[in-house]
Amino acid sequence: MAGHSKWANIQHRKGRQDKARGKLFSKLSKEISIAAKMGGPDPDMNPRLRLAVANAKGQSMPKDNIQRAIDKASGADAETYEEIRYEGFGPGGVGIIVECSTDNRNRAASDVRTAFSKNGGNLGETGAVAFMFDQVGEIRYSEEVADEDTMFEAAIEAGAEDVSYEEGDADEGVPGERVVTCARDDLNEVSAALQENLGEPKSVNIIWKPQTLTPVEADKVESVLRILEVLDDLDDVQNVYANADFPDE
Repeated sequence: MAGHSKWANIQHRKGRQDKARGKLFSKLSKEISIAAKMGGPDPDMNPRLRLAVANAKGQSMPKDNIQRAIDKASGADAETYEEIRYEGFGPGGVGIIVECSTDNRNRAASDVRTAFSKNGGNLGETGAVAFMFDQVGEIRYSEEVADEDTMFEAAIEAGAEDVSYEEGDADEGVPGERVVTCARDDLNEVSAALQENLGEPKSVNIIWKPQTLTPVEADKVESVLRILEVLDDLDDVQNVYANADFPDE
């Protein structure tokens, strides 16, 4: 899940860490298997797999789990996944993009449609929401890696376009994150330069970044968070993006 720090904090406060971690590892494993099946099991020769493995390591996924996911892709019974994007609107007109990797298109479509309809949203046609977002490269580091000035200087020198900060949750011991964004086509070059300077990042991804944010009224916050949570919990869903601007607590 990208771009929902407040939502992440609420999840932590509700004691969802273990469940969220298990779900994250499942998504990371699926992405590793898909990448290995599409481009081969050698990360040095497969950029997508290299990125997937780096993300798994950034989330402290055990090496054995990573290797199992790679091996699974080369097995005779390896599953074939189809990548599908769904777009729709949540409560209050919030634009939502849902990226799925599924071995059953009908199941994925039904689950996503149900999640929208039962939680105050509407599933739209392809292109109904994407035009309000840009695809960009995103590299995340824990705030403990570098202070604001150091991160900004390193990012600009590496060819990035912007650096922002997302608050963590001090009560739960979750540090904030420094978020570096760059042009999609520059992601590999920028991430490599940052890694050489600052070490391995927490994650490196191509994301959907909102061009503008849609303000969420106070009485709609809970329902917007709910639809995002329900979508993110679906087995076929890999990523959920929204242009929601939540009010300060």
